[in-house]
Amino acid sequence: MNKIMTRERAAALIKDSATICITGHGGGVLDADYVLEGIEGRFLESGSPGNMWLVHVSGTGNRGERGLSRFAHGGMIRRSLGGHWGWSPALSRMAVENVIEAYTLPQGVLSLLMREIAAGRIGLLTRVGIGTFADPRVEGGRLNASARDSIVELVHIEGEELLLYKAFPIDVAVIQGSIADTAGNITMENEPSNLEMLATAQAAYNSGGIVIAQVKRVVRAGELEARSVQIPGFLVSAVVVNPGQWQTCEGENNIGFSGRYRIPLDGMPPLEFGARKWIARRAAMELRPGAIVNLGFGIADGVANIAAEEGLIGKFTFCIEQGLIGGIPAKGDIFGACLNPDALIDAPSQFDFFHGGGLDMAFLGMAQADAKGNLNVSRFGASVTGAGGFVDISQNTRKVTFCGTFTAGGVNIVCENGRLRIAREGKFKKFVPAVEQITFNADVARRRGQEILYVTERAVFALRPEGFTLTEIAPGVDLEKDILDQMEFRPRIDGAPALMDERIFLDQPMDLSGGQAWKQEGL
Repeated sequence: MNKIMTRERAAALIKDSATICITGHGGGVLDADYVLEGIEGRFLESGSPGNMWLVHVSGTGNRGERGLSRFAHGGMIRRSLGGHWGWSPALSRMAVENVIEAYTLPQGVLSLLMREIAAGRIGLLTRVGIGTFADPRVEGGRLNASARDSIVELVHIEGEELLLYKAFPIDVAVIQGSIADTAGNITMENEPSNLEMLATAQAAYNSGGIVIAQVKRVVRAGELEARSVQIPGFLVSAVVVNPGQWQTCEGENNIGFSGRYRIPLDGMPPLEFGARKWIARRAAMELRPGAIVNLGFGIADGVANIAAEEGLIGKFTFCIEQGLIGGIPAKGDIFGACLNPDALIDAPSQFDFFHGGGLDMAFLGMAQADAKGNLNVSRFGASVTGAGGFVDISQNTRKVTFCGTFTAGGVNIVCENGRLRIAREGKFKKFVPAVEQITFNADVARRRGQEILYVTERAVFALRPEGFTLTEIAPGVDLEKDILDQMEFRPRIDGAPALMDERIFLDQPMDLSGGQAWKQEGL
């Protein structure tokens, strides 16, 4: 049976009121936008398919018309559940304005939920999300007043609190691969990750639904090597060929992202000397030989640059939630790809490892912190972004270093002879009495015995049993004027804070590889 068809014909297979799950990741990673554009075009022309439930494990698109934004039309969807919303301001506005029912859950929870749906189980039972926006005692994953359904339940098993994320049938799955044969077998050989493509396809098939796959090229049935096939053909209902398919939004093909070849990394550019570099340097001082390390999106990903500059690459292992192990995580919009990975596994298996406590340390973003040590990276006023894999990682990693600037909005800091001077303060204070949404719960972290640091360009804080504690300040910084006056609460201070390492603020290598920890390990 030849399953190759046009995107228009594939879009016509989708019925009104369907639950449609789209796969992919921001920056064009595995984003089957050619198919999504066809679905959008059919709706704009005929009004069908409409009234759908949109599910997205992560966020897809380019903050413009692609990805999730293909569904941001009145009447096209009635609700959306996703792990990240920031890639589509248009869809986020629909959530804020109560045009649709809007929900968000941790990315790893949704990734694993695809596998639970495929297996016909009632849902995902996990500790992940306790005390955060996903907890039904907090928000239960609801993003607006229109979202009234209970999608998460608190349960008690053997005296332990757990969350049950409820399963639901999937009518349509839209996935992307590299090559298909006419029987629907799909390879992923040129893609930068596997994400949850297989689990989502299985979930739709076992729900009695359909699977639409977008690929770059097609061959005759029987021509694909069996070991290269990631999605077996019987799962796939339709294959749409897009010869212009790009690997990411930044290029058609980077062989270093596919895992098939390695490219030289000698030319990895150093970070510009400034606040981002100072934060990444202080954070990188927490790295230890042999550690399994996760890097988050934003300022935290600068730790990889520092590791490269200091000659530490290869002395620990980076892992990111998209299923990538080893190599150097990409930055910016194509976070979710990785140069020269050692292995590419599916995202649900990666999240199994993360949820089980496999990570030694993680470096994550820090947008807003409060007096308890809670963090918010998922919602700010009328801006809905979601948490991505932040909750899954921050709740289950032994040591977490949160990275962010001290204030936001136009701050200007001058570094002179290794000393900081705040020439202009930021307009927005990030240390507030209570965060707008709880993405990281400090009390839960204390109970679990996690080691938590908060690193900024001018100060370092630690989460201790006694409270949120200031431990270090940068040379040249005035404790009262530049730190305490810029916070809306007073942190705990045990004696005089130590000075941050002066090497952080000198425009020359820090020689981290010569540090005592690395010498002791003989690396």
